[in-house]
Amino acid sequence: MQTNSFSFLTRTLYVEGQTKTSTYMTSTMSSIKGPAINEHDGSNLRIAIVHARWNKPVVDALVAGALAKLRLSGVEACNIVIQSVPGSFELPLACSRIITGSRIQSGGSSGDLLGFTSANPPSVADSALPSAPFDAVIAIGVLIKGATMHFEYISDSVSHALMKVQLDTGVPVIFGVLTALNEEQALERAGMGGGSNKGHNHGEDWGLAAVEMATHCRNWSQGRFIEEA
Repeated sequence: MQTNSFSFLTRTLYVEGQTKTSTYMTSTMSSIKGPAINEHDGSNLRIAIVHARWNKPVVDALVAGALAKLRLSGVEACNIVIQSVPGSFELPLACSRIITGSRIQSGGSSGDLLGFTSANPPSVADSALPSAPFDAVIAIGVLIKGATMHFEYISDSVSHALMKVQLDTGVPVIFGVLTALNEEQALERAGMGGGSNKGHNHGEDWGLAAVEMATHCRNWSQGRFIEEA
């Protein structure tokens, strides 16, 4: 991900015998890779993280990175739901069903969904459970190439299926599936690289992307198109 340092320069021009001075800002980027930072308020959002359990140490670091940025963006802890599935191949179905489930949840009371009856009333804590539909879902998995074509088949099918889920549901599904050619590449992309170069935790980018896309989609669905600098 890019990191910027800024400096201010003064430029003097001579125009028609007059001296005109202007100050402008320049930046020096360490890398052109990665999105420019664009901060959004996530305090009114509900976001799910669905992660695979294959290559667990790397997945855990990515989930932690995404979670940290969600919280930093103002998403309340009670509005973040984390679910796991066996592997990356299961991510598309899980994302689809979780989105559907949150919409059903928003249409009924949490007591109905949890099986409460008049003889078994919910506690105050249970009745206050968040029930809004998810504004975004982050799908996290780690695929590392082996000796067979398994890697290619899973990478391709999961990529296309996750895209289909977000297009079919209208809910942003952030693509957090690493497709690494070896373990070193996977570790570096989770900020766990060896030596002096630990790499960058891409989970952080996914957390920020979820907040941004959720905010955009809310605005767009209401016909609001806010100009950004």
